[in-house]
Amino acid sequence: MKIYNSVNLNKKHLDGVIAIGNFDGIHIGHQKVISQAKIKAKKNRIPFGIMTFEPVPVMFFNSKIKNHRINSNKQKIDQLKKLGLDFLIIVKFTKQFSSLSPQQFIKKIIYQKTRSKFLYVSKNFRFGHNREGNIQTLKKFESFYNFKCIVTKPFKKNKTIISSTLIRKKITQGKIDDANKLLKRKWVIKGKVIKGQKRGRKIGFPTCNLKLTDYIVPRLGVYAVNIKGLKFNKKGIANIGYRPTFNGQNLLLETNIFGINKNLYNKEISISFKRFIRPEKKFKNLEHLEKQIKIDIIRAK
Repeated sequence: MKIYNSVNLNKKHLDGVIAIGNFDGIHIGHQKVISQAKIKAKKNRIPFGIMTFEPVPVMFFNSKIKNHRINSNKQKIDQLKKLGLDFLIIVKFTKQFSSLSPQQFIKKIIYQKTRSKFLYVSKNFRFGHNREGNIQTLKKFESFYNFKCIVTKPFKKNKTIISSTLIRKKITQGKIDDANKLLKRKWVIKGKVIKGQKRGRKIGFPTCNLKLTDYIVPRLGVYAVNIKGLKFNKKGIANIGYRPTFNGQNLLLETNIFGINKNLYNKEISISFKRFIRPEKKFKNLEHLEKQIKIDIIRAK
């Protein structure tokens, strides 16, 4: 898969099929759309790619939205690689880009740069300055700019439309097993281990600590997880929260890895969430906390 950080494509990737969207999560609905677009490209013997945006437009327009992503940009790229794209266009979402009118976007980006023959978009797709462009806009300019707009039908499971919004809701409710089914894989947070207060180590449960950066915040509490590093893949428990027993102020993801007790500072690890165990709670003292952690570990195992 060729990755473009601009809309200047190689000749072999022009005149193809392009699906446009944020594709946050690459959930089963996204996977269905990508599969349909790939079939169209194969049938017409033309290349297939995806156009997505970085940063995510909703976070670009609203600086107050800090925790929104299901996947990091790197995770999204890794997931898309597995789906057999010919190319991926990551458009840098800037003030200048967002000021393009809908027709300018179609003319300058779709027609002049990608020369797309088929565009796959969702029915609620909006684009251009002030999100003024929609499906009707694309249909209006189809023949003039020589492309065909294909509106994808919402993917439903048990009569429920599968969307990134739904998955975020499941994660914030602690319904991780539901989110995992909709993603068709475990939900994963990746990051570098940072130094903590070493309180867990003092009571016999050392933790690897991660900041959440711009990931969606799951329900605060304890989870059964898998932890993967460069040379290990282990089970464990993770606590996401503010550590009320210690009057903590900053949101932190603390993970106790079963069978590993070594320094992992500045090492990147992946934490796969499997099951919610209990909500975050303030304990009277360290003795009560230690007792509860032992119970959590038994439940996680």
